[in-house]
Order: sequence, then C-alpha cells, then structure tokens
Amino acid sequence: MKLNIKNETGRLKSVVLGQPNSMGADPTLEESYDAKSYHSIQHNIYPKEKDIIDEMEAFEKVLKKYDVEVLRPSIIKDYNQVFARDVAFVIEDKMIISNVIADRADEQDAYRSIFEKVKWRDIINLPDTAHIEGGDVIVWNDFVFIGTCFSQDYRNYKTARTNEYAIEILKEYFPKKRILDFELKKNDKEPYQGILHLDCTFNPVGNDKCILYKNGFVDESDYNLIIDIFGDENCFHVDDEEMFEMFPNIFSISPEIVVSDQSFTRMNHHLRNEWGMTVEEIPYREISKMGGLLRCSTMPLVRE
Repeated sequence: MKLNIKNETGRLKSVVLGQPNSMGADPTLEESYDAKSYHSIQHNIYPKEKDIIDEMEAFEKVLKKYDVEVLRPSIIKDYNQVFARDVAFVIEDKMIISNVIADRADEQDAYRSIFEKVKWRDIINLPDTAHIEGGDVIVWNDFVFIGTCFSQDYRNYKTARTNEYAIEILKEYFPKKRILDFELKKNDKEPYQGILHLDCTFNPVGNDKCILYKNGFVDESDYNLIIDIFGDENCFHVDDEEMFEMFPNIFSISPEIVVSDQSFTRMNHHLRNEWGMTVEEIPYREISKMGGLLRCSTMPLVRE
C-alpha cells in the first residue's frame, strides 16, 4: 500500500475503522483513562456494546457509500478497540506507530495485518520515551499541528498523551513541515475542564476552514494563531457544551463531504447552509461517552 496523507480532507480512498466487538466489562472509575469516560462511569451511562456496534456499522456504511476501502483490526477479546486514531497515524507517505499509554499497549497487536500492508521502510517506530497519539496530530498541507502537555505534572495525567520529545523527533523526520505545538488543558476527571486530544478542540474541514474551541488551549496565543492561519470568517466556534458533546471531532471524506453526529444541529446547519458541504449524519452519541467521536474512530491511510 502506498500511503498518502497530506491533509485532513483530501478525497479518502482507504481507512482503518476501529473495532466495536468484544468490549468486555464496563471499566471502573480507576480503570478509566479519559475524563469523558470517567464522567460516563460516574453517572452510570457508559455505553453498551450493541449500541457501539450499531453506531460503527452506520459509520462504515457511509464510508462504503463513497467507495472508501475500510479495513478493520482483528478482535481482541474483552478489549476496547474503538479508537483506531491513537494506535498509529500517517503523515505524507510514512506511518508513525504511536507509543500509546500502558492501558492500551496490547491494542497494536490487532493491527498487525494492516501494518504488514505497508513497506517496512515507510513505518516509523518511535523511542519508548517519545509519547504521541494520532488524536493529537493534525496534518494540514505544509503544517502539522500537534497537541501536547508541557506541564511538570505530565506523568500524573492519564490524558497527557503527547510529549515534547515526540514532537522533536517528528521535526527531524519531516524537516520541510511547519510543525506547531499547542499546549492543551488537561484534566483526568472533569471533561469540561480538560482536552484529551487536539482533535477534540480543533479540526480542519473543507479546503480552508476549521471547527475550533477557544478554551481548550493553555495559551490564548495558540488559538489566535489558528485564527490567523484560517481567518476568523472560516472558523466555526463551538461553546463549552458543544465541546463536551465533541462537535470538533467529525470526519471528512472529502473537502465537500463530512460525517457528523446527527445531534449536532447548529453546526451541521452551518456546514450545509453557510459552507455548502454535504453532511452525512449518523448516530454517534453512545461512542462519544467514551471520550472520542468520528475522527478518533478512524486511521486514514490514503487520500487523493
């Protein structure tokens, strides 16, 4: 397979979609590794496997409607494999294997058949101490935007998934890219007060537009930099409640076509009527209770 990911919205040809089967028992509060899951467990609303399967089947149906090749990881018994984005990600023609948190280390074994489709020289394995996950990495033509945590308490946060060392290594591998790091607010237990990944607060759509949540950034200058790059008129701003519902984390099949949650009424209306996009609406409320949404569920491999 010849990998090709130059941005978030080029016409999608091949993608890995996560695996909803054999989720196992609901995690305890101590076992949760993001604030949204913690909130769902705490309020006894953690999703059921059948509902997760139904939502991912709806997503797969839309992808195949547009002739996208959909690959799936093999099933690990009693294991949450919904969020493919964090296992590995592609920049240009290289696949970077993530160093995921220890709670998810076994997950990569299920992707072996997918990794084997890629030339070994096109796979980058990072040093053990370089931590990064695909939800923090947004490829946008000459830019690579990366969410991170510079706090001295980095190791104390389960939601701190990408460190400075990993960013420096990516700069060495992709010297022609303008790599911008954005420090995100982190909180393991309060989903309104922290951001798990960059794509939960910022996500490009179309050819020159983006969805943006201002309060996810530690430094307001990072938010302002995104405004400068895209232009304020090209930014759809979400509020605190919309961030909690995961509005930014939709998924692009092409510059003209996005897949969004059917409950995102205000944003879907804007995408259609203001920006002229085709919005494929599907139910994804249950999966959102685990801290991720549509972008998190995918690992794009080839875009035109």
